[in-house]
Amino acid sequence: MKQFINDKEKLVTEAIDGALRTSGGRLARLDGYPHIKVVVRTDWDRSKVSLVSGGGSGHEPSHAGFVGKGMLTAAICGDVFASPSVDAVLAGILAVTGPAGCLLIVKNYTGDRLNFGLAAERARAFGLEVSMVIVDDDIALPNLPQSRGLAGTLFVHKIAGAVAESGGNLETVTNVAKQVIDGVISIGMSLDTGTVPGSPKEDRIADGKAELGLGIHGEAGVEQVNFEGAKQAINMVVDRLAPHITAGSYVALLNNLGSATGLEMSVLADELARSIIGGQITHLVGPAAMMTSLDMHGFSISLLPLSETILAGLNASVVPTAWPGCYAVSEVKILPLPDGLTQIPPMPSKNKHAESLIRKCCEILIASEGVLNGLDAKSGDGDTGSTLATASRSLIKALDRLPLANWTQLYRAIGLELSQTMGGSSGVLLAIFFTAAGDASASGLDYVAALKAGLARIQQVGGARPGDRTMIDALAPALEALPSGLEAAATAARKGADLTAAIVRAKAGRASYVSESHLAGHNDPGAEAVARLLEELVQTRSTFKE
Repeated sequence: MKQFINDKEKLVTEAIDGALRTSGGRLARLDGYPHIKVVVRTDWDRSKVSLVSGGGSGHEPSHAGFVGKGMLTAAICGDVFASPSVDAVLAGILAVTGPAGCLLIVKNYTGDRLNFGLAAERARAFGLEVSMVIVDDDIALPNLPQSRGLAGTLFVHKIAGAVAESGGNLETVTNVAKQVIDGVISIGMSLDTGTVPGSPKEDRIADGKAELGLGIHGEAGVEQVNFEGAKQAINMVVDRLAPHITAGSYVALLNNLGSATGLEMSVLADELARSIIGGQITHLVGPAAMMTSLDMHGFSISLLPLSETILAGLNASVVPTAWPGCYAVSEVKILPLPDGLTQIPPMPSKNKHAESLIRKCCEILIASEGVLNGLDAKSGDGDTGSTLATASRSLIKALDRLPLANWTQLYRAIGLELSQTMGGSSGVLLAIFFTAAGDASASGLDYVAALKAGLARIQQVGGARPGDRTMIDALAPALEALPSGLEAAATAARKGADLTAAIVRAKAGRASYVSESHLAGHNDPGAEAVARLLEELVQTRSTFKE
C-alpha cells in the first residue's frame, strides 16, 4: 500500500519533528533519537504535578498531540505499536518532574506496564514522587483478567490534567485519575484493519462484515458480525455498553480509529444520540480522531458517568488542538426557510400517463446509479449516479403533489423540486431546463419545442455546447430526433453519448480539469444517463406526449 513516508525506520522520529515544527514553539523533544522519543512542554512549571503518558506510536494524535497546557506534560513515544523503553520513560519523568511529583498514565498492556513501572521505580530512587495509574476501560472481553486500555485514556488525560493545571497535589490528581478510570468504559468496531508501515495489509475482515471489540494495535476483536449500516453498528456497540451503565447522565467520547470520514462519524454521532442510551448521553467529546489505530476504518465509544467535577475538568481550557472539546448534546434545531424559498406549490392533479412516465424515468436513473458513478469516477468525483438517483427518489415521493394534468405547471414543478433536492451543477442545470421548458410551454409551444427551449437556456447559462463532453452531447441530438419518435431519439442519444468517449479534451464541467489519458475511452456520465434513459423507455414502450 502506498503511503506518504520516507523510511519506515525513521517514520516516528520524522513525524515527531513535523509536529514540533508546527507547534509554535510550545513543544520540544529530548535529545536521544532514535531510542528516546520524548515530547515535552516548553512552558512547564515544575511547581505543579506533571502528567506523563505514552506508548507505541500509530495512535496519533495520541499521545504527543495531547501535550500542552491543561493536559499532558510529556509524551513518551515508542515505535509503531511498541512500548517505549524504560530509559525513554525515565528520561521523560526526570525532564518534567519537580517537587510536586509526577503521575504516570499507562494503558493496560504488558509492555507499557512493565516499562513505565520500572521507570517509576528508578525515578523514585532519584528521590522523586511518582504515582502510576493503569487505564483498563475495554469491556469487549469480559472474562479477561486485565482489560485493555482504549480511548477512555483521553478522559484521564483531560480531567487529571485540569486538576494538575489548577495546582492540585499529587494525591488529589492521582485520586481524580483513579475515579475516572473506575467509571469509564469503552468498546470499538471496525470495517477494516489498520496498515502497519512497510508491511502488507492484513485482510482479516471479510466483505459485509465488521469486527466488534477490537483493540488499538490491530489485534482481533471479540467477533466478526454482519455489517448492515451505521444504525446497526451503533446498536451493536450500545448493546455491549448498556449493561455496564446505571441511571444518571453520561458523557460519551466518539473516537475515529483512523480512516472513517467526517460524514461517517457525524452519522454515527446522530445514531448514538438516537440509541437506547442516547437519552442519558448529555455531553459528547468528538466525533474526532483522538486515539487511532493507524488508518483503521472504525470507531470506538467511551462512556463516563457525569458529575460536576468531571464536567468542570472536561470544560477546562486546554492548548492542544487535538482535543476537540466537550459539548452538550441537543435536539436538532430547525429554522424556517427565508422568504422567497417557501413558494406556493401548484395544485396537484392526476394524469396516469404522466405519472407512469415520470416514475419510469426515475426508476431507470435509480437502477443506473452504480454504472454512472463508475463512469464519473473516471472523469469527475464519482457521484453523477448518486446525484441523479437521489433526485429521482425525491421526485417519486413528490408524485402525489405534482400537477400531473397540466404539463406547463408540471415542467415548472419538476424544476422547483430538482432545485431543492438535487445538488451540484447538474441539479441547477436540470432545474433551469425544466423551468424554462415550463415557460416555453406557457407561451403555447408543443412539448418538443418546450424541451428545446429548456436546452437552449441551459446552454446559455452553463456555456456548454455539443462537442464539449457533457450531457448536451446526447440531449441535443435526442431532442432534434424526437419528432420522429422515441426510438429515433434514443438512437441519436446513444450515438452522441458514445462519441464523448473519443472527446479527450472536455471544455465544460468537472471533466475539463481531468487529463486526456483519464477521459479516453469512457463515455461522459451525463450523456450516458440521457442515452440509457431513452433506451430503457423504448424497451418499455413509454412515450412522450401531452
